[in-house]
Amino acid sequence: MRALLVDVLGELSERYGGSGDDTPIAAADFTAPNGAFFVADDGERLVGCAGWRRHGDDAELKRMFTARSARGQGLGRRMLATIEESARQAGCRRVILETGDKQPEAVRLYVSAGYSRIEDFGFYAGHEGVLSYAKPL
Repeated sequence: MRALLVDVLGELSERYGGSGDDTPIAAADFTAPNGAFFVADDGERLVGCAGWRRHGDDAELKRMFTARSARGQGLGRRMLATIEESARQAGCRRVILETGDKQPEAVRLYVSAGYSRIEDFGFYAGHEGVLSYAKPL
């Protein structure tokens, strides 16, 4: 799993510079009942991941990523649905997320899945290019 997370941060670094994402995250953030983390494989290696952590009454989506080799096959949409169902079962009222303006494919996915823009809320609130979204569960 470490290799997939290195890919996540590497791609974010390519797009935004720096480390890719400096948001403080601990493995315990994704421990039930206050979160969950999911991975997908292609039979040989991990090709996708997504997690959520509790943010008040909400579930905050974190580390949503599909490896380049697995893009265009609907994996991101399936991972997002898995996150939403897990958060719903944990009693969260909506899923919230931060993304950026240099990830137009992510923005298209979220909007097409019913997410709407909200006031920026997280680690990058107030930073240029940050886009925050939410979807009621």
